[in-house]
Amino acid sequence: MAASKTCFQTRGLTKVYGEGEAAVHALRGVDLEIAEGELVVLLGPSGSGKSTLLNILGGLDKASAGEFRFRGDALHDASTGQLTRYRRDHVGFVFQFYNLMPSLTAEENVDLVTEIAPAPMPSREALEIVGLGDRAHHFPAQLSGGEQQRVAIARAIAKRPNVLLCDEPTGALDSATGIRVLRALLDANERTGATTLIITHNAGVADMADRVLFFRDGDLREERRNASRTPPEALQW
Repeated sequence: MAASKTCFQTRGLTKVYGEGEAAVHALRGVDLEIAEGELVVLLGPSGSGKSTLLNILGGLDKASAGEFRFRGDALHDASTGQLTRYRRDHVGFVFQFYNLMPSLTAEENVDLVTEIAPAPMPSREALEIVGLGDRAHHFPAQLSGGEQQRVAIARAIAKRPNVLLCDEPTGALDSATGIRVLRALLDANERTGATTLIITHNAGVADMADRVLFFRDGDLREERRNASRTPPEALQW
């Protein structure tokens, strides 16, 4: 089998907020490689550096020091404009809160992203991938929390991103609803091939990943590769 291509690579990635005695070291020299199409779960307590890393990989923040490469291209010294184009062309985001426009239907919320993407998929197709094709004309207030989160996933994948970055996507959901959201993320990863990173505090989610990264105090402390992915429906929540 041919070796997997590298999507992300970091070397000595460091992020410091503030100065002097008040400085907070959010990342402490993280070395990391993530392959194209891989589904990776990031585990660790609050303040361990997971979200900081995700924000840097997504072009929302810049490291204080170290290297960050996307498909071999150096982004650690990219300009604001270059990072904006990188986010627009390559990255889809899913956050804990859905950030849907209440006055727009599910399909119209997805349309907001397809209008700026260079080669988007039809909004209805994105909703079908997350199992909401029949809810396209419903407004957010007419949808459950899990359905709203799946609309947010559809919005993220409609731009056909190379990367899907998810920060606590099930954090505000009960277990049954969270499992449906994780199923939508897994289906999106498998059907679009997007490299997918999921931050969670729920250790049970780790079994659905190709690989699990454990963070503490700004360090990548441990990695684990799963022999196979466990379906979300079989996870120990």
